[in-house]
Amino acid sequence: MAKSGSPRIAMTAPDHYEVTYTINPWMQPDTWARDPKSANQTARAQWLALKSTLERIGFTVDVIPGVAGLPDMLFPANAAIIFERRAMLARFRYPQRTGEEAHFRRYLLDLHERGLLDEIAELSPGLNQEGAGDCIWDTKREVFWAGFGPRSDAWALSEVTNFFQRGVVALLLATEHYYHLDTCFKALPGGEILYFPGAFAERSAKLIVDMVASELLIAVTAEEAASFCLNIVELGRDLVMAPPPSRIRTILEERGYRCHEVDLSSFILSGGAAYCMTLRLDLLSSPHVDIAKEGETSCSPRISPTPL
Repeated sequence: MAKSGSPRIAMTAPDHYEVTYTINPWMQPDTWARDPKSANQTARAQWLALKSTLERIGFTVDVIPGVAGLPDMLFPANAAIIFERRAMLARFRYPQRTGEEAHFRRYLLDLHERGLLDEIAELSPGLNQEGAGDCIWDTKREVFWAGFGPRSDAWALSEVTNFFQRGVVALLLATEHYYHLDTCFKALPGGEILYFPGAFAERSAKLIVDMVASELLIAVTAEEAASFCLNIVELGRDLVMAPPPSRIRTILEERGYRCHEVDLSSFILSGGAAYCMTLRLDLLSSPHVDIAKEGETSCSPRISPTPL
């Protein structure tokens, strides 16, 4: 069970989750509509199983209320990038999700009031960037890997760089199925990079190969990627994920990782899995940086465009 001061992660309550529209090729509103009541019950059970698993490996789970009419709030990885007690609020490309922004903004302000955030920034007008789903911190290399193209704008990456003062490796996503980086790429704490080469433009795929030592680079097939086995929440050597293909599970276990599998089929039906369904609140570049305890507040948050 998670204790005070334990790693903290957010999930959105599943009360209003459903699949009623299509903004990516995975979404199947017709399947959901066949039996909405049963679909909702199954989704709730799977959500609870994920929450329980995260708590079992050591996370404190912060639950964000869901909002009627905004079913994709269930995927808070897209709410913001949070790093070293600073947050950059996302801006969504599709109108089906833009209503989430005000609710996630209020949630970030609540985190500040609770002493869990020091600063909040918003993107300059006209730019889209869809949070941690398109911006993954690599502890080993101390850079952000950032996806752009389908949802996030390339121009937004300079604002990410300037606000967080960290290097950003820009990767062009080249398919509609892999619309966020977290669906096709995962940086693991041991330095391994799991990725699906077919999700990336040729130059971006080559960039990954050039930056990562061959013994740390793990390419997955199209069939393996479709299981959402790269959409992983990690805590040290513990990996929480939708059930992976046996080859991927074996590779991870041989490298010393423990795979905690959760059936997330209700959410894959909408194009998301474990990482999409969470937002890490206490991500640090170094494990030695102290985090203020809940209730300790600092100065008022700055909510403004990141300077270019």
